Amino acid sequence: MLTKSDTIPEGWLAFELNVLRRLKFASIILPFTPDPQLGAYLKRWNTRVLANDPTQSAWVKAVGSIQNNGEKLSDEDLERVLEDAYIPQYRLQNESLKNWFTETDAWWFDNLRQNIEKLASPIARAIALSVGMGVGDYVLSFGEETRQLRQPLSNVYRRLRSIQPETFNNGQNNICQNKPAIEFIAENSSDSMFLRLPPARAQKHKSPFYAWSEEWLCLGNQFWNDLETVQNGKLGTFTETKSQYLRLVEEFLRTASHIPIWAIEHIENGFVSTQEIVETISRIRRVDTIFSKDFSELTGAKAVIITA
Repeated sequence: MLTKSDTIPEGWLAFELNVLRRLKFASIILPFTPDPQLGAYLKRWNTRVLANDPTQSAWVKAVGSIQNNGEKLSDEDLERVLEDAYIPQYRLQNESLKNWFTETDAWWFDNLRQNIEKLASPIARAIALSVGMGVGDYVLSFGEETRQLRQPLSNVYRRLRSIQPETFNNGQNNICQNKPAIEFIAENSSDSMFLRLPPARAQKHKSPFYAWSEEWLCLGNQFWNDLETVQNGKLGTFTETKSQYLRLVEEFLRTASHIPIWAIEHIENGFVSTQEIVETISRIRRVDTIFSKDFSELTGAKAVIITA
């Protein structure tokens, strides 16, 4: 199954920005963007950001905060999105929602999804979908013993919309795409690349917080096999062996050879070592500096950024 990078813990963004401040670039390409925070912050340096992620959920969030140069979800849009959200229709458009939520909640998410499609602006739709994903994550964070503490979903949606961070207009044509990362990197150029290596997993893994949102955005669960086929043999899918993972990393980096500056982030999880990543990079170009930050108290992992 297609994998997605782990959620970025608090302090990770500061480490990434601290390393990137040492480099000189006017544009940057992010082949994997599991979280839009880095790209959104880099816009504040007046940097043109070219972001991509193979998953629909991450791409939508990137459009709403990176490609977006100042658009907001208006009060009128908000009311249109939440209109009759709790009223059941003849049938669910997306039956797979019942695999994740109660029937009442499934109707709310189904109606919300259909209402969002009525918004005229693609950016407004991306913002509205991003907020909706936040509501879904909120719902899934409750168990049987804590479910009574939940607030009504429309209230949660309004609250999450009200605390959405302001987007920054950097006056650049920032782009966000939803492609296999190696295709994205082959088709685009920039001064620099920040490659957050997907975690090297020796088994298929599908987090519920990722899977439900993919199925919500894609209006069902029939797409998984096609998605696996598209990603098969590319960096970002699951790997059986260490050698297979390193081969995919090397193939990706050779495709990215046209980009002058690389910053490559690796999370040590015991499957692939930093030294093995460094050796892989060295076969293509000279490694400049290795930066590391120990997050073991928070995540049990160490983050390493290698510049080349």
